[in-house]
Amino acid sequence: MTDVVIPLADLRYAAQVPAVPALPLPASGLLADRLGRPLRDLRISVTDRCNFRCSYCMPKEVFDSQYKFLPQSSLLSFEEITRVARLFAAHGVTKLRLTGGEPLLRKHVETLIAQLAELRTPESRPLDITLTTNGSLLKRKAQALRDAGLQRVTVSLDALDDGIFRRMNDVDFPVADVLDGIQAALHAGLAPVKVNMVVKHGTNDDQIVPLARHVREHCGPGVVLRFIEYMDVGATNGWRMDEVLPSAQVRQRLHAAFPLQPLDPSAPGETAERWRYADGGGEVGFISSVTQAFCSDCNRARLSTEGKLFLCLFANRGHDLRALLRGGYSDEQISGAIGLVWGDREDRYSELRGSGAPAAAGGERRVEMHYIGG
Repeated sequence: MTDVVIPLADLRYAAQVPAVPALPLPASGLLADRLGRPLRDLRISVTDRCNFRCSYCMPKEVFDSQYKFLPQSSLLSFEEITRVARLFAAHGVTKLRLTGGEPLLRKHVETLIAQLAELRTPESRPLDITLTTNGSLLKRKAQALRDAGLQRVTVSLDALDDGIFRRMNDVDFPVADVLDGIQAALHAGLAPVKVNMVVKHGTNDDQIVPLARHVREHCGPGVVLRFIEYMDVGATNGWRMDEVLPSAQVRQRLHAAFPLQPLDPSAPGETAERWRYADGGGEVGFISSVTQAFCSDCNRARLSTEGKLFLCLFANRGHDLRALLRGGYSDEQISGAIGLVWGDREDRYSELRGSGAPAAAGGERRVEMHYIGG
């Protein structure tokens, strides 16, 4: 008998193989968890690697040249990802977001996008396919992504000032190249482009108004700028509450420069609180996971690079779907297992953190953001 060697990188987060129901549980498109929250959004990490070393996600002192990333054999293939996405669509997922790490580092990711673009909901509608990127390769790839079937992109951009941006990405990457990538995305038709700024008090909060002004003057309404509270994701970013600038204060600063008016949510479970400029200059959003938890209507699941299903961004344990995919199980069996996992879900980390109640148990390390995306 041949020994099975499991790379140590695969063992860094606890996971269990999901139970497979004895009898088929047909997908109805209306799967809900214990708190009545439907499954609508699947975020798929296609690589755990990134070419940036942002301190709030992949600090260089941890993710250095000695860090062992997942070997290629551990990653889900494009065919495996597409198979899983098809099963999730049958359960009610309408939106797929490709993440990383940096997803554009995954070779031939356009091939995966083309495969996902063929999927349909139970009502025969195409899925909403988006991608989150640091923008470093976007200028080069934007048109190919659009041609493959990608609909929109979200670009991480934490400062307009080049010096601050280079310090935050910690690889000396220039902000001009990311700005060029945003323009390339607009030109390719990947709009609206969402630009996400993680705000760290004392680090880049002086960039709130300059970045908003740049987007208003140089990008127009095709770009939606969103401000994200610095979150305690994972265990390596040295998170401190005093580095969180509450969204209410961010909004006050922005409103003083460009008066704002509130907008209604565009969809149930939306993470960003939407506002518009009173002069018609576009839209902005505020994501307040720390000060205003939105667990009550969270409809998102996350699939890691090597096929572990996580039910919360702050989870410390996953469910090993790869073991089922490579273990000879049928679509019906894997679909039933997904149904059992989501049906048993009751995660609400941010709400518990905000109330002062214990938000995690067992002493296990929370999953890092680069491993399952944001």
